[in-house]
Amino acid sequence: MSSAGAIALAPRVQRIKPSPSMVARERVRQLQAEGRDVIDLTAGEPDLDTPKHIRDAAAAALEAGETRYTPVNGTPALRKAIIAKLARENGVRYAMNEISVGGGAKQVIYNALAATLGAGDEVIVPAPYWVSYPDMVEACDGTPVIVSCGENARFKLSAEALEKAITPKTRWLILNSPCNPTGAFYSAAEIAVLAEVLLRHPHVAVMTDDIYEHIRFDGEATPCIVAAEPRLRTRTLLVNGVSKTYAMTGFRLGYGAGPSELIAAMNTIQSQSTSCTSAISQAAATAALEGDQGFVTEAREMYRRRRDRAVALLNDIPGLSCLPPDGAFYVFPSCAGLIGKTTPEGKILKTDMDVVMHFLDAAGVAVIDGTAYGMSSYLRMSIATSLPKIEEACTRLARTCAALRYG
Repeated sequence: MSSAGAIALAPRVQRIKPSPSMVARERVRQLQAEGRDVIDLTAGEPDLDTPKHIRDAAAAALEAGETRYTPVNGTPALRKAIIAKLARENGVRYAMNEISVGGGAKQVIYNALAATLGAGDEVIVPAPYWVSYPDMVEACDGTPVIVSCGENARFKLSAEALEKAITPKTRWLILNSPCNPTGAFYSAAEIAVLAEVLLRHPHVAVMTDDIYEHIRFDGEATPCIVAAEPRLRTRTLLVNGVSKTYAMTGFRLGYGAGPSELIAAMNTIQSQSTSCTSAISQAAATAALEGDQGFVTEAREMYRRRRDRAVALLNDIPGLSCLPPDGAFYVFPSCAGLIGKTTPEGKILKTDMDVVMHFLDAAGVAVIDGTAYGMSSYLRMSIATSLPKIEEACTRLARTCAALRYG
């Protein structure tokens, strides 16, 4: 390349795209900065303050001078807290060298994929999926194998669909329960039948993204696949974090628990990229896991009330229909009834992205298209915002939908 030439980009960059949720949030910020009245239902983060005892722990760590590098895989105090949490809540036991701490659950997932995938390796991703899974697989030279799990399956992977998707090239199955964007979670019985399939295919590892584990509206614990089937322990990575449960998205801290060989490889990847997670964030996360859990219960009940209200209002809008999610803080209504309708300006709504843009322009309500999550003619709406905002958003959407016509 000559000194006057452009920097050549790697092929992997051309295979992936920016996170749709991050793009949507940035678009909302721009419109709001321009003075537009926009209700933002794109944000995948709690609208609550981080609990005081966690903030206090962060401040205390700062005052105590805990501002240095930590071990790549996390401070001993935090890893002990994670181990205790996994034993207490999930019924599984891990050692110190089986825990990895990263800058959010996303980094932990990426590290695992980077440490294990080669060109042509396949990763099974049930759809609807969190937007980053396929692109992270492709960034690591792997091939995402998307398995559509429609509304008739309550957006969940069946044993039959899993069996059909597995090939000799399959390296991972990614399970997200409760799921972003649908809120669906897998029961103990459903986990058991998936585990039976995995036992027949010993070359396939399973990664469980449990980041919404505590936001489950029936109040029950989310089943852990390692506890349900201990024979899968040597090829399972449990991924979790503190962002959603404790309103700590900005602390950027996630963790993984898995076999020591995998964890060591993930730590090697991280040591050559970001090194360690912030020492202050680790002190705060330790306090979150070890401290009072009352906030978790209160937040879950608040999300449940918001869920109930949002689902009721959305199902009253002609053209939209919404199953009540079992967990997380999103609703995933179908907008199939709006496809083919015409706006007052004469534009035909042909896709869910057309619906998204019309809602933004005509109603001042920002949502994300289901296509970004692997399933068209749906919308992802965050309920991690106040009830008045949810109600006002639905009022605007009802008015906007009523103005649509056929022809």
